[in-house]
Amino acid sequence: MIPLLFRKKLVSFKVEIAVVLGVIAVLLALPALAIASVTNVSALVGSGSDGGSGDNASLYTGASDPSDLYDWGNCTYWAALRRKQIGESIPNTWGNAATWAIRAFLGGYKVDHTPTQYAIMQTPNAAKGLGHVAFVESVDPDGTWHISEMNVKGLDIIDDQSMSASAAANYSFIHDKE
Repeated sequence: MIPLLFRKKLVSFKVEIAVVLGVIAVLLALPALAIASVTNVSALVGSGSDGGSGDNASLYTGASDPSDLYDWGNCTYWAALRRKQIGESIPNTWGNAATWAIRAFLGGYKVDHTPTQYAIMQTPNAAKGLGHVAFVESVDPDGTWHISEMNVKGLDIIDDQSMSASAAANYSFIHDKE
């Protein structure tokens, strides 16, 4: 009688251990599943192309900036962060990317259609009316301009693109205050 009771308790204990290990495995997998649910994973592993001239994409793993009040992982967060990194912070009150050019202009910033290094590229005609902003990293002598941006290929994914000089007419560029 005692060995049978002992065996039942041993089986019950093994089941409990299996359940606990299963719960731990699920808890450990949740962060990866959360990121995968909001991120274009194929952009990170290189199994897709958006047709642009920039093929570099990576998750932003740098420190978050508590003074950057734009939504983390979005284009506005990245543009504001890059401006702060070069020592030229912008206000946290410009709203969605679609409103940045007009709010910058009203705030005394130079806004035009000419890309320059460290300017912010802006278009209101993206992301279902929310607009898009990117950071101009450099401009070549032939007028080709290079941007870094976030949330085009997925939330918190940084990528870069090169744009032709003629494409500049389609965008607004926010420069330093006049």
